[in-house]
Amino acid sequence: MAKDILGDAGLHFDELNKLRVLDPEVTQQTIELKEECKDFVDKIGQFQKIVGGLIELVDQLAKEAENEKMKAIGARNLLKSIAKQREAQQQQLQALIAEKKMQLERILPDCSQVAGARSCLCRSQDSRADRLWLWTLLCCHSLASSYICRHQSCFEAPTTLKGIRQ
Repeated sequence: MAKDILGDAGLHFDELNKLRVLDPEVTQQTIELKEECKDFVDKIGQFQKIVGGLIELVDQLAKEAENEKMKAIGARNLLKSIAKQREAQQQQLQALIAEKKMQLERILPDCSQVAGARSCLCRSQDSRADRLWLWTLLCCHSLASSYICRHQSCFEAPTTLKGIRQ
């Protein structure tokens, strides 16, 4: 009966018969809630550590991806510059070919005067004769005004040159 009167007043006795303001069931539930909150806070801390590690990993992967992207862009730019260099070189070579063709067309009439000399060189049926003919054409071009290439000295000169192979 005394417990009911005290209970109506908001006072309760616990298992040790101490006077308490809260009901022992509410006190027990509060202790359990406190323990559950502590477990929850510990789990949240672990979760934050895991998420932090994941964020660091993603940042590292993003940096690596950015580095690879920059390497790929650099390689693509290098390939483009190499292609442009090749195009420029090809144009230079085509211009050089056109120039050489013009030179050839200019010296062919002069070299036709040496055709008789070639016929005597061809009698040997030797590749040396072809080299001599080429040398004669060069003489003809360089000395076209005086046509010295018809002289015997023009035909003998290549045999003394070290650059001509046998």
